[in-house]
Amino acid sequence: MSSVGYRQLWAVDPGGWRAAGAAWAGLAGPLDLRLGELRAATGQLRGGWSGAAATAADTRLGGLRDELASIAPALIEVDQVLAELAGGLAVAKARLAQAVAQADAAGLLVDRSGAVRVDPARFRPTERAGVAAAGVAAALRAALDGAAAADRVAADRLDDLARAASTGWASPPPPGRPTLGAAPSLVSAWWSGLTPAQRRWLIGREPALVGRLDGLPVAARDQANRLRLDAWRAELLAERRRLLSRVPPGPLALIRLRGVAGRLAGLDALGGRLTAGEVPRAYLLGLDPAGEGRAVVALGDPDHADRVLTYVPGMTAGLDDASGELGRAARVLERCAALAPDERSAAVLWLDYDAPDLLNEAASAGQARDAGPALHRFQEGLRVSHDGPPARQTVLGHSYGSLVVGVAAREHGLAADALVFVGSPGVGASHAAELGVPPGEVWASSAPDDVIRAARSPEELGRRALLGAAPLAAVLGWPGRTGHELWFGHDPADPGFGGRVFPSGRGGHTGYWEAGNPALDGMARVVLGR
Repeated sequence: MSSVGYRQLWAVDPGGWRAAGAAWAGLAGPLDLRLGELRAATGQLRGGWSGAAATAADTRLGGLRDELASIAPALIEVDQVLAELAGGLAVAKARLAQAVAQADAAGLLVDRSGAVRVDPARFRPTERAGVAAAGVAAALRAALDGAAAADRVAADRLDDLARAASTGWASPPPPGRPTLGAAPSLVSAWWSGLTPAQRRWLIGREPALVGRLDGLPVAARDQANRLRLDAWRAELLAERRRLLSRVPPGPLALIRLRGVAGRLAGLDALGGRLTAGEVPRAYLLGLDPAGEGRAVVALGDPDHADRVLTYVPGMTAGLDDASGELGRAARVLERCAALAPDERSAAVLWLDYDAPDLLNEAASAGQARDAGPALHRFQEGLRVSHDGPPARQTVLGHSYGSLVVGVAAREHGLAADALVFVGSPGVGASHAAELGVPPGEVWASSAPDDVIRAARSPEELGRRALLGAAPLAAVLGWPGRTGHELWFGHDPADPGFGGRVFPSGRGGHTGYWEAGNPALDGMARVVLGR
């Protein structure tokens, strides 16, 4: 029997649980300050004290530092647990509201205990009314059972944390680690063979490894990567200091300084989203500040979602604008929530490749081919780490990102139930059948004023992007769109490609996510499987 009652579920506030989780995570800041103070005090002690007693004190202080450092992953985990509880309760409340609406439409009443009966003011009890009442009662039970299940999972995980705090938080694992790039199934099997204490030891002591292994649970990767945020920021600050030390800085140094400033701003923006306590919770699955910078961030926990979107952005994407690209994934997720409030969806920004910055780079498929193995492993990792029945997985590519998705699907295979291409310059295939997803699950959209539609070559795209309006192009006699071949194969938004096309309003190359654009609704419906 459900341990959550009808009145309890109506009254519960999921936002309160989210806020409690964020408060626990917020303790990581004061903890870092105390660790810093302890390290400084230890350094001073070493400088003025020697002998056996000093060695013993140093050893004890080192142990205290390790104990304090081990608390940080636990604070993050409590935040994860309470955020997932809040998500489960929100879905259960949505299902409860739907059941009550179903009762009202059928002329039934639901009392304060959750019992269903015919409204005598509207209908007489009949066999048909009894069938309707049974259906509503079943829907109510499903909502309450969903809430109870979320409550049990959260309680069990919090109990585990409490026991670990008293019986032994972390212990070293046996030798042997998967290498970066290992098959996600092997990584998952290795992780499953570890004890919870050994996993916590790895998260705290080897976060650079744990945070990058596809196939590990999303929660573990998020904990490990959050522990590295300060180190990544320190890397960028050190790079900026090196560049500023060149007096006067040359033109190349100035360009690099602008790049470092952009990556710092991007990292800070992502850090703000990670700690803001917004809905849904963000999970940091990967980050690299080197080069243009890379980031993999999930909104909602993909391991516990019914629907999972992976969004691959295109040309010029980098750490400096990762939060903006994440906003596009968020808008699809918001539309999913509006269309299906009783389902749990998650969206991932996958920016783990070197996106082209210039048109001459975008004219080559080389960077897309380089990205293929990593995208393949990531999607496989989502499959093996998922808890419960498999989620519907959709991979969406925009602009050059659509080529990344197409090449990965054709050359390596993608663990995906659907592929979506918007504003595509071609996907490296001549027909949807080459992409290896179920029939009818290759989708595309191209705005009527998207400059990519006119692109027969990089040079033409550049001219049109610079000059914008078509009249000047017509005066100069530049060719319009003919046929269905783009830079990288058959236009996926052409019915002859063999996929399915959904409409887009006008908005140019980046307007697909604008409010009111039917393309946004189309992307969400594909994610939901509608």
